[in-house]
Amino acid sequence: MINVRTVTASRYVTPLREGGSLPAIIEADDDGLYVLKFRGAGQGPKALVAELLAGEIGRAVGLPVPEIVFVELSAELARTEPDAEIQSLIGASAGLNVALDYLPGSVTFDPLVFVPEARLASAIVWFDAFVCNVDRTARNVNMLIWHRRLWLIDHGASLYFHHSWNSRDQHATKPFTLIKDHALLK
Repeated sequence: MINVRTVTASRYVTPLREGGSLPAIIEADDDGLYVLKFRGAGQGPKALVAELLAGEIGRAVGLPVPEIVFVELSAELARTEPDAEIQSLIGASAGLNVALDYLPGSVTFDPLVFVPEARLASAIVWFDAFVCNVDRTARNVNMLIWHRRLWLIDHGASLYFHHSWNSRDQHATKPFTLIKDHALLK
C-alpha cells in the first residue's frame, strides 16, 4: 500500500523558472523543502495525477524517485510574492497540490559526466515506456544527480493518453514509439 503524506505549505521560497508549469520551492510545516507542482498551472490537475501515479509506481518498483507528498496550499502565500503571474498561480492553486522532496545541491544529469549502471538505465527506460513518459529526452532529461546518485523527477508528462481519453483505445493498441528518443536508451 502506498502512503502519501500531506504537509501544509508554510512559506513560498522561490520559483523554478524551468518547464511549462513554473514549479516552486516551498517550505512546509514539517520543516522540509519541496518542489511544488501547482494544480492551477497550464497543464492542470491531470499533470499532477500523472506525477503522483507515475512517480509512486517508480518508487514502488525501486527506482530513485524523491518522496512525493500532497501539499495544502493557502492563497495567503501569494501576498508576499511580488510577481503578479506567480500570485495568480498560487491563488488558482489554493488547496491540495503535489510536490516532490527538494534535493538541495543536485545538478542536472549529463551523460558525459555521469554514466548510470546499465541495469538501472535499462530499468528507467522500461519504466518510462510503461508509464508513457514523453519527457525524458536529451533536450529535457528530468533526471538529477544528488550525492552521486541518479534521481528521476518530473513525471507530469507521463500517462499522456489521459489528456485525450476519448481516443484511449487507439493509444492502447499502439506501442509507445516516443521511447526511441529516451536519454538513456543507449
